[in-house]
Amino acid sequence: MRNYGQHNALLCGIRAARFDTIVTIDDDLQHPPEEIPKLLAKLEEGFDVVYGFPEQEQHGLLRDLASAMTKLALRGSMGAETARHLSAFRAFRTRTRDAFANYHSPFVSIDVILTWGTTRFAAIQVRHDPRRTGASNYTFGKLFTHAMNMMTGFSTLPLQISNLLGFFCTIVGGAMLVTVVGRYLLFGTTVPGFTFLASSIALFSGAQLLALGIIGEYLARMHFRMMERPTYTVRERSRPHEP
Repeated sequence: MRNYGQHNALLCGIRAARFDTIVTIDDDLQHPPEEIPKLLAKLEEGFDVVYGFPEQEQHGLLRDLASAMTKLALRGSMGAETARHLSAFRAFRTRTRDAFANYHSPFVSIDVILTWGTTRFAAIQVRHDPRRTGASNYTFGKLFTHAMNMMTGFSTLPLQISNLLGFFCTIVGGAMLVTVVGRYLLFGTTVPGFTFLASSIALFSGAQLLALGIIGEYLARMHFRMMERPTYTVRERSRPHEP
C-alpha cells in the first residue's frame, strides 16, 4: 500500500515464498544474479543462511563508514561473527521463517530475526560490480538511523551502556566528595572556583539526560507496539501460476 521500508518489504516477500529456499538481492544488480549458485552450493553444506560478501564494496567513503557502523550494531544484536560479512545478498532455508511467524513490530531487521531460527550461518565471497545507474537510497543518515533502530529494537546494549555510565558517574561523584571533604579536614579549605561546580553539574546532568533519552527510545517502541502499527499492508495478491 505504501513504502514501509526495505526490510519490511522483504519480510512480506519472505512470508509469501512458496519454495524451500529463499534468495534476496538488491535491484541495483551490484551483486550479479550469476553468483546465486555459489550461495546455494554453500547452503547445501548444511548451513541455513549464507551471505554473499564482496572483497571490496563499490561505495563512497561515507556509505562505507555507515555500512561498517551498521554491521557493528548487528554484531551486538546478533552475537554472530558472521555479522562482519552481512549483505543484502543472502540465501536461506524457508523453514527459518517459522521462528518469526508471529513477529508484527513495525521495526524490522531481517538479519536479526533470522538468528531467531538458526545459528548455522556462513558467508562466501562474491563479485560486486559498480552501480551503473542511479544512486542508493541508503544515505549515511538512513544507515545511522537503521543502526540505532537495530540496537534499541533488538538489543539491550544501550541500556547496559547507560547503566555503566551511571556507575562511572557515581564513582566520579564519590571521588569529588572525598576530595572536597579531604581538603576541608586536612587544610581547612574547600575547593574554590565556579568552574569546578559547573563542570560537575554539566557532567552529571549530561549523563542523566543521556540515560533518559535511551529509556525514552525504548518507551517509544513500546508505544508503537501498543498502537499495533502494521509491519506492512498488502494491496492485492496475485494467484500463483498453475502449470
